[in-house]
Amino acid sequence: MVNFLVRLFVKNSEQTHLPEVRSRYGVLSGGVGIALNLCLFAAKFLAGLLASSIAITADAFNNLSDAGSSVVTLVGFRMACAPADSEHPFGHGRIEYVSGLAVSVAILLVGVELGKSSIEKILHPEAIQFSTLSMGILAVSVAVKLWMCWFNRSLGNRIGSTAMRATAMDSLTDAVATAAVAAGTVIGHLSGLLLDGWIGLLVAAFILYTGYHTAKDSLSPLLGQTPDPEFVEQIAQTVMKHDEVIGMHDLIVHDYGPGRRMISLHAEMPCTMDVLVMHDATDLLELELRHKFNCEVTIHMDPIEVNNQAITEMRKRLIELVQGIDPVLSIHDFRMVWGKSHTNLIFDLLVPYQFSMTNAEVSKLVQERVRQMEDGQYFAVVKVEQAFV
Repeated sequence: MVNFLVRLFVKNSEQTHLPEVRSRYGVLSGGVGIALNLCLFAAKFLAGLLASSIAITADAFNNLSDAGSSVVTLVGFRMACAPADSEHPFGHGRIEYVSGLAVSVAILLVGVELGKSSIEKILHPEAIQFSTLSMGILAVSVAVKLWMCWFNRSLGNRIGSTAMRATAMDSLTDAVATAAVAAGTVIGHLSGLLLDGWIGLLVAAFILYTGYHTAKDSLSPLLGQTPDPEFVEQIAQTVMKHDEVIGMHDLIVHDYGPGRRMISLHAEMPCTMDVLVMHDATDLLELELRHKFNCEVTIHMDPIEVNNQAITEMRKRLIELVQGIDPVLSIHDFRMVWGKSHTNLIFDLLVPYQFSMTNAEVSKLVQERVRQMEDGQYFAVVKVEQAFV
C-alpha cells in the first residue's frame, strides 16, 4: 500500500534529497493523516456517547488533534521547500523540524488534558455502558492507527524526516491508548470495577512520555546536534582518497534542514606543493563533495611540513604524549620554532566535549609533560579546541 501511494502521489520519489520531492512526501503523509483521523474522531465520539466513557471520548478528541497535527505536517513540508531568499539565504528547510516539534507539543497537550480528565473520573467514577458497537469501533481504530504508524515511519525512513517519525510515534501512542481504553471497558463490564479513570491516567502518562521523547528528537537538530557518524566517515573517506591531502581536521556540519547542509573543514597538504596546485586541488575537492553529498562546502588549506625529519619525529612524539594522557586527544597544525635557549612546540589540541578535565587543566598538563622532555628544552604553546566530531 505504501509503495502504491508513493508511486501515485510522489513524482521522482527516489530523489529524496530534492526539497520538492520531500514536500510531496509531506503532503501525502498529511493528507492521509487528515482523512483517517477525521473518520476516527467521528467514530470514536459516537462510541464514547454510546458507552458514556470519558476515556473513549477523550481518545476521540485526541484523534481530532491528530488531524490538526497532520495539517501542521502538510503545511510545514510545503513551507520547507520554499527557495532561499535574501532573508533566509540557506532556505527554509528547518521548518520541517519546527513542524515535528509542533506535533510533539500537540502530543504533550493531549497527555495533559487526558490526565486531568482521568483524575476527575477517578474522583467521581461513573459506570460505563458496554456496547458491542463501541468495542468494534475501538478495535478498528487500533488497527487503523497501527497502519498509520507503519505508514508514517516508512515515509520518514525514506526521506530521513524527524517530523514524520514524530507523527508515527503519535499514531503508536493512539493505538496503545485506544487498546487500553477498550481493555478497561471490557474488564469493567465483566468485573464491575470502575477502571475508566485509572486506565485513562496510565494512557496519559504513556502519551506524555512519548511526547517528551519526540519533542527532544525534533528540537535537537534545531539546536545543532552532532552530525551522523556515518556521514562524517563518508566525508573523511572522500577527502583522504585525494593524494594531495595528508590530513583532515576541524570538520563542521551545519544543518539548515534535510538536504540543506553546509560543510567546512581543514585539509592538510604538503607545504612543498605549489600554492596554485594546492588551490586547484581544494577547488576540485569542494566540487566533488558538493555533488556527492548535495551540500555547500568550504575547505581551508593547511600547509604542513613533511620533509623536515626533526619536525616529523617531534610530531610523532607529541601525539604519543597527548594520547598517553587520553586516547581521545589529538593535535593538528603542528609547528616548531627554534630559539637560543629553548624550542617552542606550537599546535592545536582537540578536546572532546564532556572531557574529564577542563580545557585549562588539560592544557596545563600537556605543557608540563612537554617541559619534562629533554631537560626542559621544549615549551608547548597550546591552543585548545573542542572536537565537533
